[in-house]
Amino acid sequence: MPSHAIAGEETGGDPEHLTQTARHQTQVDPLAALRAPGDPPWDVYLTGTVFLDIVFTGLDTAPVRGTESWARGMGSSPGGVANMAAALARLGLRTSLAAAFGDDHYGEYCWDALARGEGIDLTPSRTVPGWHSPVTVSMAYEGERTMISHGHE
Repeated sequence: MPSHAIAGEETGGDPEHLTQTARHQTQVDPLAALRAPGDPPWDVYLTGTVFLDIVFTGLDTAPVRGTESWARGMGSSPGGVANMAAALARLGLRTSLAAAFGDDHYGEYCWDALARGEGIDLTPSRTVPGWHSPVTVSMAYEGERTMISHGHE
């Protein structure tokens, strides 16, 4: 997978930031005492759909049809099954993910964020030629969120 990120500095999605994040994570092996020769190279094997999540925060009002709303904050990260994979990897579990990644900039960003940023093994994952990445856009307002998703049914 090429090393190309779509997110700007405001989202922390550039490849150098992802590499630095992975380097600074504490390497703790919670299952070290239980490991035996011949164990698989991973503790957790996940499969599912990876979305690109884009979240807008800091809205003064809920969006109104026919108007434009401005958010004070925005973030992006891999979502869907990637949320669980990242959480398990951050807990120190050797995590492997089998997923289809879109053949687009969003797929490249999610791949880099998970492999380089979180240290997740993507060996069983594939980039699917001509397939676009599923995307979810969320808006947080007054403790609630509204989501719009686009993907494959």
